[in-house]
Amino acid sequence: MAEGSGSGSGGGASGRGPPCPGAASAFRRWEQLRRRAATPWARGLLAAAAGLGLLYAVLRVPVRLRDGLAAVTVFLSTLTPKFYFALTVTSSFISGLIFVFEWWHFRKYGTSFIEQVSVSHLRPLIGGAESSPPAPAAFSAGENESSRQNMPECKVWRNPLNLFRGAEYSRYMWVTGKEPLTYYDMNLSAQDHQTFFTCDTDALRPSDTVMQKAWRERNPQARIKAAYQALELNNDCATAYVLLAEEEATTIVDAEKYFKQALKAGEMIYKKSQNCHSQSPQHEAQLRRDTNVLVYVKRRLAMCARKLGRIREAVKMMRDLMKEFPLLSMLNIHENLLEALLELQAYADVQAVLAKYDDISLPKSAAICYTAALLKARAVSERFSPETASRRGLSTAEINAVEAIHRAVEFNPHVPKYLLEMKSLVLPPEHILKRGDSEAVAYAFFHLQHWKRIEGALNLLHCTWEGTFRMIPYPLEKGHLFYPYPSCTETADRELLPTFHEVSVYPQKELPFFIHFTAGLCSFSAMLALLTHQFPELMVIFAKACFGTLLPPFIFTLEHIEDLLLSSPWHQLTGVTGVYFP
Repeated sequence: MAEGSGSGSGGGASGRGPPCPGAASAFRRWEQLRRRAATPWARGLLAAAAGLGLLYAVLRVPVRLRDGLAAVTVFLSTLTPKFYFALTVTSSFISGLIFVFEWWHFRKYGTSFIEQVSVSHLRPLIGGAESSPPAPAAFSAGENESSRQNMPECKVWRNPLNLFRGAEYSRYMWVTGKEPLTYYDMNLSAQDHQTFFTCDTDALRPSDTVMQKAWRERNPQARIKAAYQALELNNDCATAYVLLAEEEATTIVDAEKYFKQALKAGEMIYKKSQNCHSQSPQHEAQLRRDTNVLVYVKRRLAMCARKLGRIREAVKMMRDLMKEFPLLSMLNIHENLLEALLELQAYADVQAVLAKYDDISLPKSAAICYTAALLKARAVSERFSPETASRRGLSTAEINAVEAIHRAVEFNPHVPKYLLEMKSLVLPPEHILKRGDSEAVAYAFFHLQHWKRIEGALNLLHCTWEGTFRMIPYPLEKGHLFYPYPSCTETADRELLPTFHEVSVYPQKELPFFIHFTAGLCSFSAMLALLTHQFPELMVIFAKACFGTLLPPFIFTLEHIEDLLLSSPWHQLTGVTGVYFP
């Protein structure tokens, strides 16, 4: 292996070696010739030879451009109005098609198709790839850390309040005929299931082996069939009940029944794993898997209780779960708790949760920032009036509320359009991108009712949210309270959200040049076609006048070139007689 890798690295500069000795000698001669041709004096000789050859061709080849221009003038003088009308209509139609396609491509992908083709295909042919400056060999620890902090990462997170596939997503598809989940989103969920619900010891249990294959299946019916097979092998397979609850149950009540069976089986397996987790690393991995299953089942049971109206029971289950597994805070169970407490209108409890999780050292989310803004807006929104505030100024409480709204808008600027119902909502995806449109959809889908419940909260948001953008004129370069807004959110959101949803883009992109150009060309050609149809004789005279104005300078230039060539010393030295200008 070492020898093969060494030969491969050594031959990296010249590619694969020749297969025979004759070819090897020819290959070496070619390499010598190529190295000699790369020297500066060889390049100078080649450039001089090319220049002499070009000059010789210019002097020897007959030039009949003036005859061609004269023929064009005669041809244009014989054209009828119908030709000009057909020409302008065809030009307007083609440019209109290009404009429509450019507009569609920009709305769907956020880029101009012509610019994209020019950058990716034409630029390497014309000017070659732009050479970027080489990266420095090493950085200091401080520079590396600061650059890592200043570079926001577009990480996709599991949606804490994601819906049930069988009971909610599938029902939406049956009613509307639209697929609410993208393939990318479902593929991420399949990876999550394989990470949370499988381990290395699954091969020792036939039911877990079947479920390991089930999580990899793309077809929902195949997954459900595999879950039933696993239950036939082991009636206490908790992950099989989880799959049936998520995908086969068509109502929340049915899903809750499956999850209760999964809870019973999961608790029994979890206790067995606790007793023997210290025996080997395999048993420790199995305990982690069983813990994940138990936490997932309890969380989904709490969400079932919340959807069925048993909100206090759901709150108790979530609190108990957070106390029992305090180290699993990355699952963001507190966001489920916040939403349930807001439904109970227990605002003091909401403030207590925020005091714990709205900390500078913890990652933020739209639920944290906008819930904090909602609580501060609740204190002043009922009596807030824009006219009164502009006349007497803002009070301290109103300033705090406005600052909280600005903070929330800076973190995720897409949310206000959904809360103010300026954009239509869709079902939230199973994964979200923090600070992106997918997170805004997920937040507004569950929290819009809480904003509507507090009188004046949406009015205060409507009057103040746009003021955030005056504090961050260049959001991609510098933020006010958070890191600069990541530029990769649009691409990731288009992968997470369904195609029928219009993705919100921030900051708003300007229309590409080619959309303006094709729109102007289409309008100008259509105007010429209309004028040619209404005033055919006048437009023919106008066209002939235009061509008559443009062609004489070319003819004069050719005559001037003719005089220069005939009077040049090259003509007398070389005896050139082939240059012909009639």
